[in-house]
Amino acid sequence: MSDTNSETSPVTQTQPPQNGKERSKSTEEKEIPREPALTCKDINIKTELECLVKLLDGKINKDEEVAIEELHQYLIEDEGSWALGDNFLVFVQRVLREQTFSPDTRIHMIRTLAYAALKDDVIIILHQDRRDHTLMNFGYDIEKHTPEEQQAWAMFMCNLFEHVSPSEWLLYISEWEYMGQTISNIRVTTKVAVHCILSNCPALKNTGTMMLYNIAIKEVKTVVFDDVAIELAMAILQFFQSSPNEDQIFRACKALVRFLEVSPDVAAIIQMIGPHPKQFSGKSERVDDLIKIISRKVPA
Repeated sequence: MSDTNSETSPVTQTQPPQNGKERSKSTEEKEIPREPALTCKDINIKTELECLVKLLDGKINKDEEVAIEELHQYLIEDEGSWALGDNFLVFVQRVLREQTFSPDTRIHMIRTLAYAALKDDVIIILHQDRRDHTLMNFGYDIEKHTPEEQQAWAMFMCNLFEHVSPSEWLLYISEWEYMGQTISNIRVTTKVAVHCILSNCPALKNTGTMMLYNIAIKEVKTVVFDDVAIELAMAILQFFQSSPNEDQIFRACKALVRFLEVSPDVAAIIQMIGPHPKQFSGKSERVDDLIKIISRKVPA
């Protein structure tokens, strides 16, 4: 099913966005107040943009130079996302995909996007991508990118959970075809989270657990999310064997509690596959509280 002209949110089928907003009043009310998402805010945007401009010097056309100026207006001068032209994502796609640009160029571009993801009107940019799926197609290929590109991309996706509309966008269920596969935003988000928590890279693993936590605190009710809960739960059990730290254990257990609520199959998976999170008892009071909740549904 193509979603060239429409997106399906994880909660309801919504009308086309107006002024960049694509959530119903009832959804908005339900999500306020909500638990704050975990995000990566340690980004020096002036440095990122300066590095990006230097790396792009002499390699982009006049229209793309304008796009860089617009990006500066949006991120440095704090203009709204309206400052970005209609072809902004065309420029982003060229930087991400054309091999004439170095990995460092892509890294600074992605880190710049990660900073933009923290702004409350970034959803307008995301809705511009509903036809070409530039961003999610790049995310689907995460294992093909350099480790540094992967870290930057994980940061970008994690930061999109900062505000309600972008976080809902990450979990849209509308499908499209890419490289012979039928994918959707929620499938790509799941793939990136699983890839990160099972990575040998400490930075990726940490950001992956932040994504898990952010997914877990969302109010999502779809059959697709049931499947996602099972996939993420299986990845968490494998992740438990990698000697995670207390923060990571807490995030993963928080996610498991949520997934146990979503899918009745998750309890059986924990029993059959293991390890049971009870092995982390004593790590901290907050972890112990979550283990007690899990143990009520899945006796150790």
